[in-house]
Amino acid sequence: MKTLEINAEGEKLGRIATKAAAFLMGKNDTSFARNVAPDVEVKVINASKMEITDSKKATKLYKHYTGYPSGLREEKMGKIIDKKGYKEIFKKAVYGMLPSNKLRQIRMKKLIIEE
Repeated sequence: MKTLEINAEGEKLGRIATKAAAFLMGKNDTSFARNVAPDVEVKVINASKMEITDSKKATKLYKHYTGYPSGLREEKMGKIIDKKGYKEIFKKAVYGMLPSNKLRQIRMKKLIIEE
């Protein structure tokens, strides 16, 4: 298994997440196939040192629906960082950039984030 390392220090969240998503899909390999999860592990280091503005932390909303009536839940980015750390924010960003198919969970398991 090949390990790719991405240093997140001083970089924007979206820029790092797109790199990680591309590596997880195998777009950097010559043997790229959409229906195969590559044998690659992506390791992101210094996730807590990535560049996120204070205004984004205060205004960015993450929504999910519980499945019950009036079950739409909203949480701000700053609150999620306080609860679960930068790791969770990065996971959500990469998860949204991967195609929603059977390989998404397999690819997400190969994402390792260190704060």
